[in-house]
Amino acid sequence: MKRLVVFLLVSLSAFVSQAQDTDSTFVVSTLRNASADVLFFARQFMGVPYVAHTLEVNATGQERLVVNTRELDCTTLVENVVALTLCAKNNERTYDAFKKYLVKLRYRQGAIKGYPSRLHYFTDWIEDNTKMGIVHEIQKSTVPFSAVQTVKVNYMSRHPQSYQALKAHPEYVDEIARQEKSLTGRRYRYIPKSMVKNTKVMRKAVHDGDIIAITCSKPGLDIAHLGFAVWRKDGLHLLNASQIHKRVVEEPMTLAKYLGKHPSHTGIRIIRLND
Repeated sequence: MKRLVVFLLVSLSAFVSQAQDTDSTFVVSTLRNASADVLFFARQFMGVPYVAHTLEVNATGQERLVVNTRELDCTTLVENVVALTLCAKNNERTYDAFKKYLVKLRYRQGAIKGYPSRLHYFTDWIEDNTKMGIVHEIQKSTVPFSAVQTVKVNYMSRHPQSYQALKAHPEYVDEIARQEKSLTGRRYRYIPKSMVKNTKVMRKAVHDGDIIAITCSKPGLDIAHLGFAVWRKDGLHLLNASQIHKRVVEEPMTLAKYLGKHPSHTGIRIIRLND
C-alpha cells in the first residue's frame, strides 16, 4: 500500500502545477453559474498583468502543468479562457476540471510527456485541438479569406539559447526540429490585413469570441500574437494580453489600425470553439 501511495504521488506530481490558492479560488468563483460564453470569461481577466514566460518556471526540471491566472501572456490568456469555457459548456465547474482542460489544450493529445509535448507553435496548437474536437479553423476559399499562409517554422531549433528548457536540455532540440519540419509547408487561408475592415462580409466571417491569430512575416515564426474578437460599432477590436499596455485589455484602437502599426503583421487566422 505504501508503494502504491508513493506511485500515485509521483504520478500526480507530473500533472499538478505550480499554482497558488488564489488560482483555484478564482476558477471556482468564475465558473459558478456562468454560461459557456467565451467573451464573458475573457473579460474576467481584464486588467491582469501581462507577464512573459510564465510557463517556464520548471524549465530546467520536469515538465509540469502551470496554472497561473494572475499573470498572462497572449497564449496563456487564450488557454485559460478556453479551459473555463469548456468547463462551463460541459457543466464541470471544478478546479480539477479546469486543470484537465488546460492539459488537453496545451499538450499534444492532452498528455504531458516532457517539454517537447507542449504545443509551442500556435499552428500546432490549432491542429492538435482540432483533432481532439475542441476547435476548428475557418478555412473558406471566399472573401475575406483571400490569402494563403505557407507555414515555415524553425525559430526554436535555430535559437535554442532563447529558451531555458532547450539550454538545459539540448537533447530536446532535435525533437523540436522534427515538429517544425512536420508543420513547415502546410497552407492555411487567412484574412489579409487589407481586408480587416468594418464591413458586412467581415462581420459575417468573424464572430465575437473567435480566437484571432495574427500571421506574420518574421522568419521562422507562424503567428505573432493572439486574442479574442470583439465587435464594436467602429469595427473589430482585439481582447488580448497586451505587451504594449502591460495588461489584459480590449484594445481601444480597431484591429485594422493595430495591424497597420505593425509592418510584420500580415493578417489574421480565425479559430472557433466547437458547439
